[in-house]
Amino acid sequence: MKYLACLFTATVSAATLGKKVPPPDADGRYTLEAPGIRAQFIPYAATLTNLFVKDKNGVERDIVLGYDNASYYPVDPGHPVYNAIPGRYVNRIGNGTFTLDNVTYHTAQNDGPNTLHSGPNNWSFRVWNVTDVTKNSITYSIYDPANSTNMPGRVEATVTYSLSKNKWNIVIDAISPEVRTPIMLTQHTYFQLDAFANPANRSIWNHTIHMPYAKRVMEIDGNALPTGVISKIAKGAIDDFWSQPRKLGFAANQPGFEGHCGGNGACHGYNTNWAFDKKGNKDVVVTLSSEWSGIKADLRTNQEAIVLYTCNWNDGKTEFKSTQGVKGQDKFIPKDGCIAIEAQDYVDGINHPEWGRLDKQIFGPGQKYHWESSWTFGLTDEAGGY
Repeated sequence: MKYLACLFTATVSAATLGKKVPPPDADGRYTLEAPGIRAQFIPYAATLTNLFVKDKNGVERDIVLGYDNASYYPVDPGHPVYNAIPGRYVNRIGNGTFTLDNVTYHTAQNDGPNTLHSGPNNWSFRVWNVTDVTKNSITYSIYDPANSTNMPGRVEATVTYSLSKNKWNIVIDAISPEVRTPIMLTQHTYFQLDAFANPANRSIWNHTIHMPYAKRVMEIDGNALPTGVISKIAKGAIDDFWSQPRKLGFAANQPGFEGHCGGNGACHGYNTNWAFDKKGNKDVVVTLSSEWSGIKADLRTNQEAIVLYTCNWNDGKTEFKSTQGVKGQDKFIPKDGCIAIEAQDYVDGINHPEWGRLDKQIFGPGQKYHWESSWTFGLTDEAGGY
C-alpha cells in the first residue's frame, strides 16, 4: 500500500505539471519496447527494474538485477541502488565535507567516514514524478530543495529513458537556478549478462570487458576514496582493461587483487574509478560481453570517467528475479555475481581542485548540467553478432 501511494503521488504530481500520463500496470511498472529490446521502469528512484534482450540462442534474457515485487524497492534495508538515479552528487565525498565559495559544508557520513551518493536522503530514496510516457520512452522529474542533502540551493532534474532498435538511451538534465552547488549524476546499472542462467558459473568473473580509453585510474585508500593520485595503467596490471579485452577475473591471482577495492583490505575485485582519454560521446568506451550467453553491451557516453563495482559486498542472501536463473539451482545472487557500471565524472572531484574538474561538477546559478549515455546490445563475434 505504501508503494501504491507513492505511485499515486507521482502520477498526480505529473498531472499538476499540465501533462496527464497513463498509469503503470498492475505490478507498478511502465513497459517500453523497441525491436530487440524491452524494458520496465518504476517511479521510485527513476528505476529500471527489468531489461530484456535476446541471447545467441534467441532466448530472451533479463540482464539487470532487481526484484520481482516492485513494492520492495523502497523498503529494502540494504538499498543497493539497483539501476536507479542517485544524486545530487554521486559516489563519495571525502570525510563528508567540501568547501564551496569559502563556505564549508558537511554531508551525512553514510559510508564509513565518507558520504556515498549524497547521503541517506539522496535521489535514489525518492519517488520521481512521471511527466511523459510513450510506447518507447518515459520521462521523470525531481525537485530537490536546498539543503535536503546539506548542499546549497535547489536543483531541478529530469531523466528520459528511451528505446530504439537494440538500444537503451538515457539523458539526464539538471539545473541549480539560484546558487552554485555540486551536481554529478549517473545511471547506476547492475548487469548480469547471463541472467544467472549459466548452470556452471554465476559469478561475474567470466564476463569480458574492454575499455580502450581507460588508461588512467584513481588510486584509493582503505575506504575506496580517491587519494588524489591518478596513475597510468601498465599493460597487464590489475586495472588494465584498455590494452585488450579481458575477463573481469583475469587478475584474481595477482598480488593486490585481494583488498584492491577498499574495505580496509576486505574488498577484492573492483570498486574503481577510471578516467577516459577521450571526450565526446561517439566512441564505445565500454564493451561488456559474455561468452556463455553471447550477449554484448556497448556503452557510449559524454562522461569522462567511469566506476565499475563487482558486487563484492553481496552477502549471498538476496534472491534474483523469477525472470532469471535456471531450474534445479537456488535463487540467490552469489558474491561477485554482478557488475555495476556507472558513467560519471571523477569521484570526489569537488575536493581535488588540482584535477581541474570543478567546472564539470559545480553548477549554477542557472547553468545546465547535461549527462547522456546509451547502451547498444547485440551478440559477440563468436556468437554470430553484429
